[in-house]
Amino acid sequence: MDNEMLIAFDSTQQALRAEMLLEYAEIEIDIFPTPKEITAGCAMSIQFFQSGLEEVKKIVVEQDIEIRGIFSKNAMEGYTLVWE
Repeated sequence: MDNEMLIAFDSTQQALRAEMLLEYAEIEIDIFPTPKEITAGCAMSIQFFQSGLEEVKKIVVEQDIEIRGIFSKNAMEGYTLVWE
């Protein structure tokens, strides 16, 4: 089973830009409300599967997308920051 990951943003503009770039790269994503336990400036997050993590990180760096962080979702512990 592929674990779910979440990208949190500080601005809606960056979230929409990331959505466009990740969809263009054919990474399976969903727009998702930012969970309350993640403090971010934007109410919109992008959810994706862990199998796409390296490609997502590459796009974030190459396209200079400003993010709050990438979080791993765990049913027992909630969200854990894995990359910022």
